[in-house]
Amino acid sequence: MRYAIVGTGGRHRMFRKAIVETHAEGNELVALCDMDPHRLNLSAASLPEGTAPALYAAEDFGRMLREMQPDCVVVTTPDHLHHIFIDAALRAGSDVITEKPMTTDLSRLKTILDAQGASNRSVAVSFNYRYSPARTQIKDLLMSGAIGDITAVDFRWALDRVHGADYFRRWHRQKDNSGGLLVHKSTHHFDLMNWWVESRPRKVHALGRRVFYTPQTGDALGLTDRGTRCRTCPAFDRCDYRLDIAADEALDALYLQGEESSGYIRDACVFSDDISIEDTMQVQIEYENEVTCNYTLTAYSPWEGLEITFHGTKGELTHRHIEVHGVFAGERNRAVDDNVFTELHLFGEHPRQIDVWEGKGIHGGADPIMLGYLFAPETMPEDLYKRRSDHVSGAWSILTGIAANESIASGRAVDVGEMLDHAGIAI
Repeated sequence: MRYAIVGTGGRHRMFRKAIVETHAEGNELVALCDMDPHRLNLSAASLPEGTAPALYAAEDFGRMLREMQPDCVVVTTPDHLHHIFIDAALRAGSDVITEKPMTTDLSRLKTILDAQGASNRSVAVSFNYRYSPARTQIKDLLMSGAIGDITAVDFRWALDRVHGADYFRRWHRQKDNSGGLLVHKSTHHFDLMNWWVESRPRKVHALGRRVFYTPQTGDALGLTDRGTRCRTCPAFDRCDYRLDIAADEALDALYLQGEESSGYIRDACVFSDDISIEDTMQVQIEYENEVTCNYTLTAYSPWEGLEITFHGTKGELTHRHIEVHGVFAGERNRAVDDNVFTELHLFGEHPRQIDVWEGKGIHGGADPIMLGYLFAPETMPEDLYKRRSDHVSGAWSILTGIAANESIASGRAVDVGEMLDHAGIAI
């Protein structure tokens, strides 16, 4: 397979390595494309000896498609640009693998779905959480009928004050770029829900606001003299939320050294007034199969991880994953051992702990499995859990977040079918 990658920021490295190293047999990286020449050249210089893809500026993406004729294009640009490259690649006859979320709003979604329908090429969305052994085990238990029919779900995701804060200093902080955390981050979680309960969202009601990453919080912390970015901030040494971009070799090379060509500031102040995304969100979801879900996401928690309880006609299934115990003196105390718990509590029985499935590699062993199915499917076993996400599952994963954003703005519950009809979208 001939691959091209568009977008050579931090996220593309996982896919690049899979193509040129881990699953190099039968695969070839023929082109790299980016709007920033610094990032483009940095990526090319990081390739193994003998690997020399053609390099193209973003404005020459169409020419790249014509000249290199890739079988598949991997899209790892900022979220709001995905549709441009997915649309062009599909219409040129290439398949697509895209980083999540597939896109950020209804008009962009329609562009992708129209292109896929016209081309009949495939789109795969890299939802690695589905491939995590612990999350796959949840799917296995639910498929087995362990708790009977699922009736309701309580789902909480916590981002700590390092990881969570980072969304408020990067390009994600503008909703026009990312769709907000309910699209950019929660697409993972809503995709898991769609997959776990085997249904699609019918009605969504949400509340959301920015209560922590605000100018008022910065003032309350005594940072009234703060600047617009960490690197030149007078309050740098007193701020627990600072990012020393020059001290991180990877960030320095990728972003700081490329500022002149890209104009991108990677360490913007998390307490800026111009941030347009929420940090506190709660969503109520009604699915087509009558399952309901209460979902909460906070981006300033004292710990990081998830907890979820499935309520069923035979009992409850609870899963908790502690990724970070807490942030102490600026350091994240990452949880490594005995940090994933799954409990089955059936009616008339004592709760019992389930031995959690484990894996090796990034994201709890998810990434190696996902990349195997994406880039070397012939070497992988039959997927009994149907974890591959296409354009349809990619669409439904973002529709909960898009509907939630609309609900926050309007103060009303949103009927997803009516929202799609109004946008002229049929899935």
